[in-house]
Amino acid sequence: MSHILRHKIRLTLFFFLVAVKLFAITKDSLVVYPAPDKINKNSDFIVKVRKSGGKWQDVFVYNIKVDQVVGTGHSVQTAALASFDFSGTVEVQVTAVKAKMNQSRIRPLALTIPSKVKGNVMNFVLNNPANLSIEINNDIFHNLHLFANPLEVNPPKPNDSNVIYFGPGVHEIPNQKLNVQSNKIIYLAGGAILKGEIRLDSVSNVTICGRGMVDQEIKLGIHIANSKNIKVEGIFASQCLTGGSDQVNIENVKTISFFGWGDGMNVMASNNVQFDKVFIRSSDDCTTVYGTRKDFKGGCKNITMKNSTLWADVGHPILIGTHGNSNNPELLENLTYSNIDILDHKEKQQDYQGCLTINVGDNNTAKNVLFENIRVEDFREGQLLNLRVFYNTKYCTAPGRGIENVVFRNIDYVGKNAGTSIIAGYNEERKIKNIVFENLKINGVLIYDDMQEKPKWYKTADMAGFFVGEHVEELSFKLKK
Repeated sequence: MSHILRHKIRLTLFFFLVAVKLFAITKDSLVVYPAPDKINKNSDFIVKVRKSGGKWQDVFVYNIKVDQVVGTGHSVQTAALASFDFSGTVEVQVTAVKAKMNQSRIRPLALTIPSKVKGNVMNFVLNNPANLSIEINNDIFHNLHLFANPLEVNPPKPNDSNVIYFGPGVHEIPNQKLNVQSNKIIYLAGGAILKGEIRLDSVSNVTICGRGMVDQEIKLGIHIANSKNIKVEGIFASQCLTGGSDQVNIENVKTISFFGWGDGMNVMASNNVQFDKVFIRSSDDCTTVYGTRKDFKGGCKNITMKNSTLWADVGHPILIGTHGNSNNPELLENLTYSNIDILDHKEKQQDYQGCLTINVGDNNTAKNVLFENIRVEDFREGQLLNLRVFYNTKYCTAPGRGIENVVFRNIDYVGKNAGTSIIAGYNEERKIKNIVFENLKINGVLIYDDMQEKPKWYKTADMAGFFVGEHVEELSFKLKK
């Protein structure tokens, strides 16, 4: 065989393999999960998805519980949830079975996803993965939670000895607790429902992944305690707790709770925890950072949440600082919240209001905190922010020690329901220091110290609707191009 012929054969083989690979990518660019047995389908919505111009595929729609506050009480409502994986571009069709779409919206609003509505059918196009709320006639308690995931990359194989594999269907777990050992992978395939808490206690090198679900009735769906080098990716649960742990990465995880005190993703006495592309709808605080709490001891540092969506049916979207060790003061430091959409905040109790909240008690100090590129939609009831060194005797045994070095950069609130935000220290020894607002925008107006609209005798905080109490030093509002 000549050298030229061999070269032509190699080129032909190369282009054949490239073509096969491209075909595989195109073929697998839309993944719809099998409908699980013994699970009732939601009757409010029909969801279909397809590649551009392709054949429509049905997406199973689950019933999901959410918490509606009525007066001072709670009422559990049934909403909907559907999900699929894709790359490239897909068309989505949502049919409202029981109601004509007089009004509709897709949130987060900042994504500005256009839609076409005809009768009771909505069509729209997605070019990127997103965690969405589809709302008909302003109904946020019977909405469709639509999770359009990226494609899975190299999912685990069922026959791998290090993999605990749950395929499509309902899986009953003895005593409703799955205790995971070190160096294991827990895989929940799309269409899998696990009736048991995934529990990590004093383990390392564990991955929990897939597109399946921990049954929403399991209150603490994912429990990470005293563990190291943990990754959780892609799955759904009611809650996800990280306590006493280090090097935890939580990506594209969704939590929705409906029960009392149903926090979404707590961090307690842990270091180096990152949340990326998470969706949290909670029946209490969406996400918290505490020091000593329950059986977990110590402060927190290097906690990051980014590219995420928060929805607090009750409580705070973000809360830092309440719990710690009064006898051995702790630091909560190097905390970053970046590129976040806050869809709702509803809290009647004045002590527990604030979308962006640092309330330090128990001799805690919170320092070096960044809130950046955060979009806050028109929440129902509460405050945009609340910074207090306080002594809440219901939960704390001492006041906090202080709040220092906090930057609010590119915070954008559009709405009419925000009450007066509060920034207040405790006493001369327990102050708030060095708080900087850069490009704070409220209903389209940039708030800064030299703004023309501000009378000379006003505090800049007055223009923002903020109350600044005593024991607050070095507070500034800046405009940065």
